[in-house]
Amino acid sequence: MSWEIDKKRRLQTECLFGDRLVRCFAERPRSLDQLLRDAVLQNPTGDAIIDGHDRISYQGLNKIVDQIAANLVHRGVARGDRVAILLRNSAAFIQVLLATARIGAIAVPINVREQKPELAYVLNHSAAKVLIHEKDLHERLPVAKGIRYRFSVGGTDDAAAPFEDLLNHANAPPHVEVNEEDVAVILYTSGTTGKPKGAMLTHVNIAHSVMHFEFCMGLAKSERSIIAVPASHITGLIANILTMIRTAGCSLILREFDVEAFLNLAARERMTHTLMVPAMYNLCLLRADLSDYDLKAWRIGGYGGAPMPEATIATLANKLPGLVLMNAYGSTETCSPSTIMPPGKTAGHPDSVGKAVPCAEIKIVDQEADEVPNGEVGEIWIKGPMVVPGYWNDPEKTKAGFQEGYWRSGDVGSIDDEGFVRLHDRIKDMIIRGGYNVYSAELENVLNFHPDVIECAAVAQPDEILGEKIHVFARTRVQAATPEQLRAFCRDHLADYKVPDFVTIMEEPLPRNANGKVLKETLRASIADSM
Repeated sequence: MSWEIDKKRRLQTECLFGDRLVRCFAERPRSLDQLLRDAVLQNPTGDAIIDGHDRISYQGLNKIVDQIAANLVHRGVARGDRVAILLRNSAAFIQVLLATARIGAIAVPINVREQKPELAYVLNHSAAKVLIHEKDLHERLPVAKGIRYRFSVGGTDDAAAPFEDLLNHANAPPHVEVNEEDVAVILYTSGTTGKPKGAMLTHVNIAHSVMHFEFCMGLAKSERSIIAVPASHITGLIANILTMIRTAGCSLILREFDVEAFLNLAARERMTHTLMVPAMYNLCLLRADLSDYDLKAWRIGGYGGAPMPEATIATLANKLPGLVLMNAYGSTETCSPSTIMPPGKTAGHPDSVGKAVPCAEIKIVDQEADEVPNGEVGEIWIKGPMVVPGYWNDPEKTKAGFQEGYWRSGDVGSIDDEGFVRLHDRIKDMIIRGGYNVYSAELENVLNFHPDVIECAAVAQPDEILGEKIHVFARTRVQAATPEQLRAFCRDHLADYKVPDFVTIMEEPLPRNANGKVLKETLRASIADSM
């Protein structure tokens, strides 16, 4: 353990989820709802959410949460029921999330870029009882057998009630006792088989994650953070929204990332903190002159999902000398951060993702699951109170992904003698495009349904802005599908960020080894040779 813990943040060993002995913060919020109630007491009249022209105080937010919670209860939503949230970054997203937690129900945030097959799987697998969605997405909605109520934000259609029905005057919702090991949120993360896995984020997971961000980043009361990444993603949900509630701070809503909109909002509302992917920082430097904006209030610049180029780190240090860049490494399964770069250490350790957060235990293991010495490379295993107990309704994947209380990350890395963690490669064949995880197997499974595709393979192609782009090699029938036709096919079946950027049509079979496995290293080498 590398962080200096003060007396107010005393650690103690506890047993969670049956048999996991882990380090925990002795004093912590015991539920997501307590997180909000604490913020209301600390900063009742302060800004909680700024969404366009709407400014909502913590008192106002608490009242809206009560209204939505009471109206959900009135419609039969009870503890443990699932409420699906298909909304863009907005005040409504935060309000529904917190109202769901207040009655002990489970929120299921879904990325608005998902297409009908993916939406159908998530809604049916989670057995969601309520769906709250954007009006303009109603034509994309699948038939989901468990949905009893549907509410539409921004207008309505014949099958949905207006979101305003949940804001009607109502009595206060009944008090619901929540155990901190209860599931608060299910976040679906794509698996290598192509079917998403529903990571179960519990109240105790979330409490530790937001406290890790608060402590490691040195956050104070009433921070102000722009939600620039999707709220439905683990980063937007935990690192931005819920960490701001922990500080009784303000979530500044950005519907979609745009450089000018981001910088104008940051300057106007005195943003102090955010967490984005490196591609967003790169775009700010490429498309704007930062000296044109008053960014003196911006103290903390978190990032993750991909390495930050050293040139970007140096340029930001020159342009914004008051900004502290802090890399953070984590996943949906670890409820966001497992490591965070200590303040002031980024420039000296540009190849590191930081040190293990206070309650985390990280070890590097070999193929026999034996721990290796510092400096040696192996798979990263992570343990702690922020590690989820498993996947929703999926005991087989839970058993495969978790062992002895550790989550098996599938990432290859090392830890040096000072405790700095480095990532060297990924065991899982994953492409990180602008911070979004794209599993090649999922993309390949979709393309293999195209009638003209004989075989295909997806690999990462390096990109200065996004970190990686998607390059597909496809062997097709003679004079059959064109690259654009294959991309169009993907657009109809996948979220837009999963659509390949490049498609190479091949006449010869894909390269394979003696066991018949596609040699993706050969394909990556061919890309490097052509660049």
